[in-house]
Amino acid sequence: MLRHSNNTSYHPLRHPRNTNLHLQYGPTYRGLPLMVDKGPYVEEYLSSLLRVIQRALTQYPRVMAFRMDLHLPREIDLSANTNKIISRFIESFCAKIDNHRSQLREEKQDARGCKVRYAWAREVGMSGRPHYHLVFLLNHDAYHRPGRVQSTNRNLVTRLQEAWASALQLSVDQIRGLVHITDNATYRIYRDVPDGKIDELPELFRRASYMCKEATKSYGDRQRGFETSRG
Repeated sequence: MLRHSNNTSYHPLRHPRNTNLHLQYGPTYRGLPLMVDKGPYVEEYLSSLLRVIQRALTQYPRVMAFRMDLHLPREIDLSANTNKIISRFIESFCAKIDNHRSQLREEKQDARGCKVRYAWAREVGMSGRPHYHLVFLLNHDAYHRPGRVQSTNRNLVTRLQEAWASALQLSVDQIRGLVHITDNATYRIYRDVPDGKIDELPELFRRASYMCKEATKSYGDRQRGFETSRG
């Protein structure tokens, strides 16, 4: 909140550090709830987040979505190169999903396809080190849940760890603890909510809106602060 010269307060409509972006205030966005205490939000980020969710539901009648965080190794200074690192991570994870679906199709012809959709936000905390918040959206008929970090079976978490290690050019053992699946992270959303089922879209959007908040984003350092999949 800023103040006019006459000492009255007001909410700026444009982002003070990036005037190409607009700020969103209030408890909802297009009828969907926001984390009120985390605002204001960047309107362009909220719009992009909603668009990628809608595209997933246009392609698949049921979508499994989950939240996760990625951290950088403390002993390595990677802050100037994080755009390339997150791009490599996304490319690696998508390739692993494509490969997994191809393997399943060789075993059984009715294996469901799965386009990976996502949104990520780069933030810089009090420590000055960047980290990432992400949400992935997958075909629920292909993947029901991300799996457990401690599992000995190969699951989505395993592939996420492998992709982050590949992006950082480290071994999986070296990135233990840097891939974090948040508590109560998984949501099932429907194109048309069946009778007797809970519509989890509002809670998913509220949870994911955290990534769209104005605070803790870094501008002017040639790093993107928010991005979603295309198509």
